[in-house]
Amino acid sequence: MTIMQKSLWLIVSLGNLSAGYFFMLSQSAVSFALLITTLLYSLIGIYDVFYSRHSLNRLYPVAAYLRYFLESYRVEIQQYFIANDTEERPFNREQRTLVYQRAKNVRDTIAFGTQRNLVEDNYLSLWHSLSPTHIKESAKRILIGGDSCKQPYSASYLNISAMSFGSLSTNAIEALNLGAKKAGCYHNTGEGAASPYHLKHGGDIVWQLGTGLFGCRDEQGRFNAASFEKTAKLPQVKMIEIKLSQGAKPGHGGVLPKAKITDEIARIRHISKDHDCISPAVNPECTSPKDLLAFIEQLRRLSGGKPVGFKLCIGNPAEFLSICKAMLETGITPDFITVDGAEGGTGAAPVEFTNRLGLICLEGISIVNSALVGVGLRHKIKIIASGKTASSFDLLAKIAAGADVVNAARTMMMAIGCIQSRHCNTNLCPTGVATQDPARAKAIDVESKSDRVKNFHNNTLASFFELVGSMGLDDPAKLVPQMIKRRSPYGMQMSMGSLVAALSENALIDPSSNENELDESWQHWWQASSAEQFYVDDFFILKAPEFHQTRAH
Repeated sequence: MTIMQKSLWLIVSLGNLSAGYFFMLSQSAVSFALLITTLLYSLIGIYDVFYSRHSLNRLYPVAAYLRYFLESYRVEIQQYFIANDTEERPFNREQRTLVYQRAKNVRDTIAFGTQRNLVEDNYLSLWHSLSPTHIKESAKRILIGGDSCKQPYSASYLNISAMSFGSLSTNAIEALNLGAKKAGCYHNTGEGAASPYHLKHGGDIVWQLGTGLFGCRDEQGRFNAASFEKTAKLPQVKMIEIKLSQGAKPGHGGVLPKAKITDEIARIRHISKDHDCISPAVNPECTSPKDLLAFIEQLRRLSGGKPVGFKLCIGNPAEFLSICKAMLETGITPDFITVDGAEGGTGAAPVEFTNRLGLICLEGISIVNSALVGVGLRHKIKIIASGKTASSFDLLAKIAAGADVVNAARTMMMAIGCIQSRHCNTNLCPTGVATQDPARAKAIDVESKSDRVKNFHNNTLASFFELVGSMGLDDPAKLVPQMIKRRSPYGMQMSMGSLVAALSENALIDPSSNENELDESWQHWWQASSAEQFYVDDFFILKAPEFHQTRAH
């Protein structure tokens, strides 16, 4: 027997006898409490030993519950008592504190120098200028809308990324949207449709159409044009985004069990309560590159000419080049492309998908930007970056890598109270942000939390503009990847780059007109890609840049 089993039988026998004898002698509250304690311990212990399904309970009766209790608070114990300011994932204490300080509009400086190891491998930094300047007012917003767009949208450099009603509470959605209105940025609805809570306060909306087409679907889950047109033409809806995949779980759909489908969610998503709601891994209207572009053209027409784009997490670069080929063949281009990073994710996803699939945001942006340059379409399409943005440097790095504007999700959640407890998938969010429990959601005061969204947005942008100015630039559009420095394993700084060389203008469609030789990676991906289908075999062997071959002139 284990020591706890021996202890149990000792309490069952001698413990209860002693407690009972003591109670009969004194009849006091203390003796009564002791007797109740030994009896409860005995009952629980006997149940554990003979009936529990858990081996720990059978071997360590009663005491095993202490282990379960401590395990339930492991994240909080690690967060508050063990990890230092720069250790935690996905956001460390330094990053979270910065978000909270800027959201509360309090001092966000640090004292006594950096806690970061400035010479660690891959550490990113900037070279400043001895001639700092100020950003032009005309350069502080970005106009999104291509040649076919009749209602272009002037966007902030920092915006609220996709988070659905259903994953976030009603009050959280309201606080974010009212915050977007106060800050002058847009609020992406996420794939759960444009709910009344997204529309209530009048903040600018980017309506995301996920693979389930929630909010504009028929009984069979296919696209309903009339339903889409009704919502898309609302003045508050500024842009439309088709979601092909997301960083947290690229290639994975989702299931909302019918037990969780309330009348309200069924009404908003245009789904039935009679069976599980399935979000497929593939958008049924976008099964090929040409289908995607035809759908974009249809949505642009139905919305009255508003900007329409798509969101994806980059995997095999050749598959993105398939979309580029389709653009060239059809003459249809999106107004924007949102690049989600594999480090992103506000909700629940399978561990393997979260940990192992997709390119990180900076890599994805680099591929998309370079590919669009290489096919001569970059000037027609804006790039939106989405994935782990806590500071103005995070914002700057994504712009430098090739993005035009940036979306942030988890840090916007932190601005309204999220403490990174990581209970988003349990409905037990301790701050009322990621839950459908009305009692928990009421903890969020919409008015005050919306001010925090505005403060975080404005303070982060102010720091971003100052940081760009410290580099001697008067326009963030002048940022290029070479301005971000990465610490090499040899200890020296080198310009941030991709595994493959960036393309020059029209390099893929007219290689002979370029002075730079075309990297073999781009050659292979371009030849393998097809405008007729997304899938491309991943047979190309990636090598270190110094071993790449280039085509001779």
